Amino acid sequence: MENLSGMEVFVHVAQTRSFIATGRAKGISSSAVSKSISRLEERLGVRLFQRSTRSVRLTQEGEVFLERCRRIFTEIQAAEDELSSMTDLPRGRLRVGLPLAGGLMLPMLSDFIQRFPDIELDLDFSDRLSDVIEDGMDVVIRGGELDDSRLISRRLGSFRLCLAGSNDYFQQQAAPARPDELSSHACLHYRYPSSGKLEPWPLKHSPSLSGGHVLPSTLICSSLEALLFMVKEGRGIACLPDYSIRKEIASGELQTVLDSYMTRTMTFHILWPSTRQMTPKVRVFVDFMTEVFAGYMAKKH
Repeated sequence: MENLSGMEVFVHVAQTRSFIATGRAKGISSSAVSKSISRLEERLGVRLFQRSTRSVRLTQEGEVFLERCRRIFTEIQAAEDELSSMTDLPRGRLRVGLPLAGGLMLPMLSDFIQRFPDIELDLDFSDRLSDVIEDGMDVVIRGGELDDSRLISRRLGSFRLCLAGSNDYFQQQAAPARPDELSSHACLHYRYPSSGKLEPWPLKHSPSLSGGHVLPSTLICSSLEALLFMVKEGRGIACLPDYSIRKEIASGELQTVLDSYMTRTMTFHILWPSTRQMTPKVRVFVDFMTEVFAGYMAKKH
């Protein structure tokens, strides 16, 4: 068991490239993570990571060992799933991948825990999709277009991107009536952590293509929560999913602008690997989320 624990720590460090992040996830100190890796390297007689003050990188031996560890943990999970299937009871650990802007799902997940107390949720917030199979996720929820033949998907619900600002902000700066008027406003942008790219504002007539107008970059951040905070503080206009600001719109704290120019609607899907048997815990999770998702998307409070 100690060997498996050390291997589990190793896999997490390999994925996060950080002793600190691994320690936080495991509830131990970064020095304990370092000692665990050192003991593993000593036992194996090889160096698994190249360490520096700025980065942690896998060695060639580490890459080989990581692949083996992933296979081992996949087999362990498969054994647990097989036994769970034999009892036909939804139980065991369920690894769920959620989008970084996954706060919408938290009330649903809380209700799921209450309904299925024998299922242990392991939540991973990330916008990556390519590592669903490799990272051993049981099920993931993602927004946007999806194209991966290894995954089975089911539609959950749709949402719209909108431009919003606070009433305080629009009292100081008149609300834009046309997209090109955004060039005189404070524009707050979201950056995708996985790619480093800015989320485009889906306007019919893009200011960056019309009349030489370019959207100002008053603020750029990779956290939807931080972006929403700044909007509510009156710092400018941001492009946000409608579900994330329903309560603020209903209360009058925020208002949307240029609605008739916004063109993008996105859909949430729930996905799971087609190469694995659908275990009871995955089946009840997929059925539960499909059942309740639309209702939660429509709630204003």
